[in-house]
Amino acid sequence: MMRERFSPWQVAVVIMSTTCVLLVCRPGLTDDHETTSGKSKAHRPNIVLMMTDDHGWGDVGFNGNADIITPNLDGVCEQGARLYHFFAAAPVCSPTRGSVLTGRHYYRYGIWGANDGRLPRQEYSIAQGLKDAGYSTGHFGKWHVGSPHPDYRGKGGGGNPDRLALPQWFGYDKHFVTHHAVCTWNPYGEDGQNAETTDNPYWEDGRRVVERLVGDDTKVIMDRVIPFVEKASKEHKPFLSVIWTHTPHSPLRAGPEYKKMYEGRGLSGKLLDYYGALTALDDQVGRLEAKLREMGEWENTMFWFCADNGPASHVRDGGHGKTGGMRGKKAHLFNGGTCVPAFVCWPAKVKPGITIKTPMSTMDYLPTVFAAAGAKMPDDRPIDGDNLLDIILGKTARRSRPIPFRFSSDNAPGLGLLDGDFRYYTNFVSDTPEGDLLYNFVADRGEQENLIRQMPEKATQMRKHALDFIASCKRSHAGSDYPDDYELLGKWKTMKNTPWETPQPKTGKKNRNKKEKRKNREAENTPAKERQ
Repeated sequence: MMRERFSPWQVAVVIMSTTCVLLVCRPGLTDDHETTSGKSKAHRPNIVLMMTDDHGWGDVGFNGNADIITPNLDGVCEQGARLYHFFAAAPVCSPTRGSVLTGRHYYRYGIWGANDGRLPRQEYSIAQGLKDAGYSTGHFGKWHVGSPHPDYRGKGGGGNPDRLALPQWFGYDKHFVTHHAVCTWNPYGEDGQNAETTDNPYWEDGRRVVERLVGDDTKVIMDRVIPFVEKASKEHKPFLSVIWTHTPHSPLRAGPEYKKMYEGRGLSGKLLDYYGALTALDDQVGRLEAKLREMGEWENTMFWFCADNGPASHVRDGGHGKTGGMRGKKAHLFNGGTCVPAFVCWPAKVKPGITIKTPMSTMDYLPTVFAAAGAKMPDDRPIDGDNLLDIILGKTARRSRPIPFRFSSDNAPGLGLLDGDFRYYTNFVSDTPEGDLLYNFVADRGEQENLIRQMPEKATQMRKHALDFIASCKRSHAGSDYPDDYELLGKWKTMKNTPWETPQPKTGKKNRNKKEKRKNREAENTPAKERQ
């Protein structure tokens, strides 16, 4: 059954009904209350990091989409700051996730792409830092930075020791995770019966999960998030809840009641599932907000929302994802593949109803959250993200460092840098910027007017910074940031020249086999009634 939606008047009722709890039962939210660690809880916010999967910048109401139904996401965004120029560190899944956990670019530790590489145990994660600062820490949903369990047997290397990256290694008290994406509705069949045999199950604290896996997948995830935040609240501990949904990644299906909400609007079958699944996710955002309000935790919760990359298919190509007119999509470094829907809501601190246009990145989460929570890195290893605290609190509008981009695939460009209003790209065809790309991404979000000839000095400066960054990453990958006994995980991925335009799809035998395997995997998780 579909979750009851949370309208503005319902939220108001929750606020009124919890006022006495805030004033009487939860002194931890007052400035002068000391916790057992000696720090004021008011200065140690709860942290929620929510991330969707393959979600276009234009596929939320708060970015102007009038077709999609996302009142809870829009409402939380309105209570905080919409982040207009927010970038996933990578145009694909696993690398972006690594950047969230570490504050570092994935080329430093060898997560080159989806199912390619793993997070080394020597990385100091956002969860470990907050746990060391007294937080309860939990991870819910997709993992995808290595094998989550020794018994995992799916893609990405299975449970091989050199592919393991167990959540508990990185400071999580609680985890409920899959390795990669599952179907967004009835992920293991109508009765959940496939959970016992699938090669991609949910793992909860090291145990394969076979129960309570029916219906919308984001609800399945939120069913585990709610008890976690309730427990932390009862123990008067601040919490970190990382929530990485599978929605709207394929295999993409919405429940019948959610699809029905979009019938009669002239939308295609793909959009019925795409929008329906996102509306189901939106319901769970409302559910979490209502629970945090009920517990008196909402005001002091820093709630970040973003996507891991741009849409997998673009409306201009007959797909379903919208980028707001930006060039490219998933697997492209261009804006459409990396600029994603995002907001931060922190009612106690962040001014509501504002839009921040300062560029931001998923690499910025760790230094920003650490600054808010009083956590620290254990050493001086390079951090590529920036502390955004003064920006989101309205004290400044400028970040202190550029945002680097690197991705090796057949979709050039392969290296980029964002600095101020400019994005620079290169595919290494020469030793000079001639032939490369330079855009004012603020004035030209579609990245159509190449300024490389008008601004050669700016391009040269940005190229040098980008290449210096890659040299630093290469040193990190070789182990310079870790203890002397570190064993290298795989070879460094060298740069390569690639064409600017996306190559035509291959139709050879190997490609046909990949498509057939994908269809078989999706069929395994499709309810029998839908397969008929």
